[in-house]
Amino acid sequence: MNIHQTAIIHPKAEIGENVKIGPYTIIEEEVFIGNNTEISSNVLIEKWTSIGKDCEISSGAKIGGKPQDQKFKDKRSFVKIGDNAKIREFVTIHRSSEEDKSTIIGSNAMIMAYSHIAHDCKVGDHVVVTNYTGISGYVEVEEWAIISGFVGIHQFCRIGKLAMISGFSGVSKDVPPFVTVRGVTTKPFGLNIVGLKRNNIPEEIINSLKTAYRFLFQSKLNVSQALEQIKKEIPKSKEIDHLVNFIENSKRGICK
Repeated sequence: MNIHQTAIIHPKAEIGENVKIGPYTIIEEEVFIGNNTEISSNVLIEKWTSIGKDCEISSGAKIGGKPQDQKFKDKRSFVKIGDNAKIREFVTIHRSSEEDKSTIIGSNAMIMAYSHIAHDCKVGDHVVVTNYTGISGYVEVEEWAIISGFVGIHQFCRIGKLAMISGFSGVSKDVPPFVTVRGVTTKPFGLNIVGLKRNNIPEEIINSLKTAYRFLFQSKLNVSQALEQIKKEIPKSKEIDHLVNFIENSKRGICK
């Protein structure tokens, strides 16, 4: 371990092998830090936070703070961060507002500077959250989604796998998987073709998703009718099934 002499580490914190901790960082009780993780200067990691191996935590980040929820009682709750995550400068991540539950950041996620992840969020593997974005409580972000800068996401929204949200957008409904949205009142403007190709989605599946997109967003069908057409006319695949299941399970409705 390489711990700066000005860092304050609670004796009940568990620090893994080959961990680096910079000047003036504070790590509270019952915190777990995985092997090979690097924590920069002036970081505050509050109690009941777990951080995986090979992570990078940049200066000024504050992880595990109490949720900004007026009904919150000071109960035991958690933040759990996976392996190889990058938490950049002045990011804030709050623990769950419910007893014994967790705010979760997946492995290989990148949370860029000045972003906020609120209580009870579930951010999947390989997600990118860009600078100055605010994600409200209970939001779920599926794997490989990209959220651009200065985005605001309403509580309880769901962001689908490989979705992309353009900068300065305001999200108040669910964003379906594989779709790109933009605007203060977010509207779809095509599939996330770049993301699909980067993730080696076959061309025939992309073409199927294009057809599904046309049914959902470019026809005069309502959502229920569009889903029926997708089920009838598009060959089954795990991507189409995921898209249909995501929309059928939406509680807030989808961006449209």
